[in-house]
Amino acid sequence: MHFLRLLDRNAEKWALLVFYSMLVITMAVEVLRREVFSYSSIWGEEIVRYSFIYLAWIGAAAAVKERAHIRIDVLMHYLSPRLKALLYIFGDFVMLAVAIGALVWSFETVMVSWEFGSVSHGLRVSLVWFLMAVPIGFGLMILRLFQSIKRDFRSLRDGTPVYEGDKLFD
Repeated sequence: MHFLRLLDRNAEKWALLVFYSMLVITMAVEVLRREVFSYSSIWGEEIVRYSFIYLAWIGAAAAVKERAHIRIDVLMHYLSPRLKALLYIFGDFVMLAVAIGALVWSFETVMVSWEFGSVSHGLRVSLVWFLMAVPIGFGLMILRLFQSIKRDFRSLRDGTPVYEGDKLFD
């Protein structure tokens, strides 16, 4: 149980660290190779591109978890805690519907790539591994949305302030 709690708390952070490190290290090596040795590889560009794609989708799931997506919440300051919780729950359900639809559609793309055996140009690796970034991201978002909805219903039931995430600006 302790491992699952640790995974729940830090999974996105560690995945983001891995993909960001891959992106930065590969980009630095490729710039050095290009500028110093006048040689570059086709695989370096692909690793950077696909690392960035994974960063974006896993980062979106992490933002759902922390309720850190950009939003305009001026009106939220004037609402009662109960109404605020209801609006957050409504927003989470709307986002959940979009995420489920996007998960289904993105998985169809993965299945087409799997069926036809598409490979990347430089790495010669199945594109399925790279296309899976989108369903993985939406799958994580759906998991985090369920957790958020549960947390918001608990706040609504207990009459406690709803979790609003960390503020970027006060």
